[in-house]
Amino acid sequence: MNNYVIRRMTRPELDIALAWAKLEGWRPGLYDAEHFYSTDPNGFFIGLLDDEPIGCISGVKYGDDFGFIGFYIVKPEWRNRGFGLQLWQTAMNYLQGRNIGLDGVIEQQHNYQKSGFHIACRHVRYQGAYNNEKTASVADIVEIDAVPFEQLLHYDSRYFPAPRAGFLQSWIKQKQGAALALAVENNISGYGVIRACDGGFRIGPLFANSYHDAEQLLGALLNHIPQNSDFFIDIPEPNQDALKLVSGYGMKAVFETARMYTQNNPAIDLNGLFAVTSLELG
Repeated sequence: MNNYVIRRMTRPELDIALAWAKLEGWRPGLYDAEHFYSTDPNGFFIGLLDDEPIGCISGVKYGDDFGFIGFYIVKPEWRNRGFGLQLWQTAMNYLQGRNIGLDGVIEQQHNYQKSGFHIACRHVRYQGAYNNEKTASVADIVEIDAVPFEQLLHYDSRYFPAPRAGFLQSWIKQKQGAALALAVENNISGYGVIRACDGGFRIGPLFANSYHDAEQLLGALLNHIPQNSDFFIDIPEPNQDALKLVSGYGMKAVFETARMYTQNNPAIDLNGLFAVTSLELG
């Protein structure tokens, strides 16, 4: 008889989940595992059938009141047999009592709605090719380490539903990419991160006070990637300035999800949210 066990992942097992995410076409970052796992090591679960990994899910806690579900994957040959549902219940139980967010692919949105989630907005992934026309440097754009971390964390709270100091401390130290801030005398008006991913580079987050600030930051981030690289950005559909930004680079929509929550929509500033940090951890 098949023996199905769900337990917490070890750090190396998260590499399995990222490999599956790559097969799904989600384009995970090349070094995402370290950043993700350290955020909440208790929030990553793996399903084993006779000791063989066949599914995974993450349910990451932020602060006292928010959580985020991602990496909900069952290997294709084991789908529609109830294994995924058990993973789902494990993550939901771990985040019980919190407002839970996720980015749901189109095919699963109705199932998430049955589980008590509602759609807040669409997130659309755009793809472009960078032709390496270097943009002029902007004096007020600095390496993010030049900005006091507490100020960065305060600025981040305008665009993310909960404090995420541990995640940010790791995320802004990308092995292959860059993390930049637009700041005058430590007064931050935007920041962004670009990182190497499967098939190119992903931008996220990109938060800014205005379209002009976002445009300057995006140009500066792209200066850090090689010629003719593909790059990807996930934007919230309600932000028309974000759509204008990607259109200016000739980017094309290639994928979409819906940001969904179990409770009220968080009070975040979508007008300044030009790129979602990640679809896996929010």
